[in-house]
This record gives sequence, structure tokens and C-alpha cells, in this order.
Amino acid sequence: MNATALSLVLVAAVVHAGWNLAAKRISSGGTQFVWLYYTVGAVALLPVTVVQLVVEAERPQWSWLLAAAGTSVLHIAYGIVLQRGYRVGDLSVVYPVARGTGPLLSVLAAVLVLGERPGPLGLLGAFLVVAGVLVISTGRKAQDPQAVKAGVLYGLLTGAVIAGYTLWDAHSVTGVGVPPVVYFGLGSLLQSLMLVPGALADRGEVARIWREQRREVFVVGLLSPVAYVLVLFALTMAPVSLVAPARELSIVLGSLAAWLVLGERDAGRRLAGAVIVLSGIAAIAAA
Repeated sequence: MNATALSLVLVAAVVHAGWNLAAKRISSGGTQFVWLYYTVGAVALLPVTVVQLVVEAERPQWSWLLAAAGTSVLHIAYGIVLQRGYRVGDLSVVYPVARGTGPLLSVLAAVLVLGERPGPLGLLGAFLVVAGVLVISTGRKAQDPQAVKAGVLYGLLTGAVIAGYTLWDAHSVTGVGVPPVVYFGLGSLLQSLMLVPGALADRGEVARIWREQRREVFVVGLLSPVAYVLVLFALTMAPVSLVAPARELSIVLGSLAAWLVLGERDAGRRLAGAVIVLSGIAAIAAA
């Protein structure tokens, strides 16, 4: 993989793990929390997006808005399903299953639908990443088996949405040619607007989250756009079939944080899975 693309992806993984840890700390999530952090991100990105539109050599196209609308719908689904998963399951179950299923489906679609050919070493790396994720997320003895089942279910649903927006976004920034910052800025604004009716259906919950957990809202709202804009730039330099699995270094970091910060169990399995994931990323880097 292109060294610059890999560097962007790895930095994005660190940032991504950080905001997911903050999201897990929210005592109750749902539409209200998702709307709050999307709105924070949209406000932060708005001036940058406007400047980018002004200085961009290519004139804005209507196709840019349509592409942003598509990613908005997919990211809203992602945010709501992920937050629901965090409410009913462990971070160390939901997060790895979601982040493992997403790249697996993305790689399969990139090869079968988009016609990408990452090569044997790249495919081996993708396989190792997914295998490491499964090691991290399966086999633990839980005090609440129902919570584990729910976490796996929501992790799988989240992973399917991740694959959807990864492929859509790759097409938008490469095929349609939308500048990454403009693309994510427009998408963030549309996400916030689309969620207004659902969020304001429970204004008391919005006020409570803003009052009691404003710090987490700002952490997620600011770090989430940074992480994904870096990935969008990487997608303009490298194929989806390599970028998607390389992002999953965040699983290693998220699983270690679940152990060290949140006190979740099974450190040995997490570390073994982390080694496998890192081996896969090394193979992708050499591809």
C-alpha cells in the first residue's frame, strides 16, 4: 500500500478508537446523543467546508450533494445501530465484531463488484485482520450471555452498514470526484438536519445528555470527523480492499482500552487477537 495512505489510515485508527471509548462512556445513547455529536461535528466542519468550496478549482456539482446525501443516510444508520449496541453489550464485543465484519464485506464487494485485485499478500493481510478480530470478540465466558448475543447481533448489523458506507464513500471520492473535506462536511450537515425530528421528540433527553455528558459529545463530535476524513483521503490513494482492513488497528486499541480503562475481561485473548491483527496490517503494508 502507498506509504502516505497507510499513515493516514493508522492515524485515523488511533483517533477512531478514542472516540469509540468516549461513546461507550455515555450512560444512555440513541438518537439524541447521535444528533448532538453529529451537530457538533457539522458546526466544526462548516467553515472548513465553505473555504474548501471557495478555493476548490473544480466548480461544485449537484452530484456532490447527492453523494453526500447517500453517505448521510448510511452514517445515521451506523451511529444509531452502534450506539444501541453499546447500550446492550460490551465494547469488547460490539466494537470488534462491527469493525471485523465491515472490512470483510468491503473486501469481498471490492473484489467481486468493483473488480479490485489487491494481490495475494493484500488478501492474506485482510484475512489475518478479520481472523484477529474474531479471536478478540469470541470465546469469552460472560456473566450475561444474552448481552453477548445482543452485542454480536448489533456488531454484525453495524459491520454491514460500515461496508455499505465504505463502498459508497470510495465511489464518491474517486468515481464522482467529490473533495474529501467537502464531502464529509456536507454529509455532516445533512446528518444533523435529518436527525432533528427524532432528536427533538425527546428534548428532555437532549438537555440531560448535553448537561451531564457534554465532554463526551464534544470528543465524539470532533474526533469522528477527523478520523473519517483521513480515511477518505486514503481512499483516493489506495484501493478499498486494502484501506478497509488496515483501518482495523483501531480494534486492537479499542479492545485494550476496554480492558485497561473500562475493566472488561479476557486480556489474554485480546492481546493474541491484537498480534494477529497487527500481522495482517503488516502484510497489507507490504502489498
